[in-house]
Amino acid sequence: MTDDIDPTKEIEGRDIDTGGRQLNRRRFLELTGVSAGSLALGTGSATAEYQEVTDVGGFSCEHPQFNCGQEVSAAGGMVSTVDPIAAGVAARVLREGGTAFDAAVALQYTLNVTQPHGSGIGGGGFTVVHEAASGTTEVIDSRERASQDATPDLYLHEGEYNQNIQTGEAMGTPGTAMALETLREEYGTMSRQRLINPAIKLARNGFTVDWFLAEQIHGNTHKLNDAALETYSDDAGNLYEAGDTMTNPDLADTFEIIKREGPDGFYEGPVAADLAATISEYARDPDQVVDEEDLANYDVKINEPVRKEWYDVELVGQPMPSSGPTVIEMMLRMLEFLNIGDYDVRSTEKYHLFAESMYSCWADRMAYMGDDEFVDVPVDELLSDAYLQARADQIEFGTTVFPENSSTMYPGDPWNASAKPPDFNPSEKLFDSAAAIGNTTHFTTVDRWGNAVSWTSTIERFMGSGKMVPGRGFMINNELTDFDAEPGGPNQPNGWKRPLSSTSPMMVLRDGKPEFTAGSPGGWSIPDATLQAILHRYVYDQSPLESITEPRLYTHHYGGITWSEGVPDGARDTLESWGHSLNDGPSPVGNVQVIAIDDDELTGAADPNRDGQAVGYTGGGRNRGQGRDRGRGHGN
Repeated sequence: MTDDIDPTKEIEGRDIDTGGRQLNRRRFLELTGVSAGSLALGTGSATAEYQEVTDVGGFSCEHPQFNCGQEVSAAGGMVSTVDPIAAGVAARVLREGGTAFDAAVALQYTLNVTQPHGSGIGGGGFTVVHEAASGTTEVIDSRERASQDATPDLYLHEGEYNQNIQTGEAMGTPGTAMALETLREEYGTMSRQRLINPAIKLARNGFTVDWFLAEQIHGNTHKLNDAALETYSDDAGNLYEAGDTMTNPDLADTFEIIKREGPDGFYEGPVAADLAATISEYARDPDQVVDEEDLANYDVKINEPVRKEWYDVELVGQPMPSSGPTVIEMMLRMLEFLNIGDYDVRSTEKYHLFAESMYSCWADRMAYMGDDEFVDVPVDELLSDAYLQARADQIEFGTTVFPENSSTMYPGDPWNASAKPPDFNPSEKLFDSAAAIGNTTHFTTVDRWGNAVSWTSTIERFMGSGKMVPGRGFMINNELTDFDAEPGGPNQPNGWKRPLSSTSPMMVLRDGKPEFTAGSPGGWSIPDATLQAILHRYVYDQSPLESITEPRLYTHHYGGITWSEGVPDGARDTLESWGHSLNDGPSPVGNVQVIAIDDDELTGAADPNRDGQAVGYTGGGRNRGQGRDRGRGHGN
């Protein structure tokens, strides 16, 4: 895959390169009245610090009915997201009596304005939804699709298979606009107008650019088209800097169309025509890329989640075509069989068991998983206790299961759990996919009635394809580079097929009720970051904030371990002596957002890697199992 970026370099330090001048994060926070202490990494302790939001009318962290910070508790509702502005918008919805579903819709619309580098209506995602009154947990699949005319040779160019994130072949049929209205109609209580209006106001009147958006604007100019460069520049033609006020009137106008017409205003008519024309403009083969017919035929799916019993709770998440939750459930069950809780949270043994299990689960992911509309994915076999016990039995201390002198881990045989690993020729590379790393956003909302949403939304790379639809104000995804470049495997391109994903919106249920939600951005590192938050919470009894700031590892079937700051030197040395290969220095792994739910209180925690913020609404009080009588799908 071309144009790959290194996910471990997303946020290396506190000094951010903003295109010619260094902006010190602490100085920026001082200038904007925000305490730098609220951004301390890896402390594992709750803090009262927060980033005050001044861009959302009617919301203030100083208001007695709101609690803001890295970790906060409240009874009336909770939001955890990467963006304090979007958190404020969602918290206002909760205060007005809206449900977790309403808050999630308003939050996602707002992220399109304030965090356009990570998500938006030009992309897609997956949403896990729990409705308290009915006791049902479902998933909304808004994954992008290839054109109905795409072939397995989608990436064959001038005789070679080659993926480029800036081409029309990389751009899938977007799903987020449809997902927003599906969630609102099926579960929500508020009108589309009410939930989209805050985003329209922010896009038209302006919002404060944070340090991370400024970094992504300046760091991605090489792939931005003229429409994007114009949108991300001020009236004088200068790229926006942190602390500037940014407007996006084109996006405001697009949202006004959606406000009046619903998703039809996006998937049909002038917006769809402009989107299709932009995709075609950057296509190598216009006959294989998304066109107006593909847009008009798009629809989301509402499915049952993938489930797995683990200790005394149930893990639920998005099924195929997202591999993440299945990998998480496989690996957590293996770690249960390996008695990982017998070892200290920062011990060599704990890190070893994690890495060994991930090597194996990721190899199975690459060998067997794909869009289950096209591929018979053996999910039941992969999640069977017999198979996972057999995989766990291969792991020993002092050595690694990763094949010696090999570039990749072998898969198991889920149809024959007792079978020995297949013959492995280290000269042959089993999988041709590059170590794909994307970046996206995850957020979660819970209300006083016990309704919950865990939503991972993406345009794949930061700024997606780099191409904005002229006059429409939104970026187009490059999600189809999640297909294998070459045909032959379960994740090869096909017409109308959905590429395999690693996004992992998760809920942990006890007796059918959610008690923990978790998810993260980060491409292939998403399952690693998400499952470690769940592991730390349940096996090591950590608080929500501790569970996401505890040092993490990241690895996959190619081996090599990325580690975050705080992993002890001695543990790293021992891991290397046992055969693991570790990066020379630390790097952030993921950006996890979580909410813990009990009968009396909600506790939200936001990963400090990117200025995330949890906001709780203190009014109302807990009333689990209610909410359906508030109505469903009110308004237009």
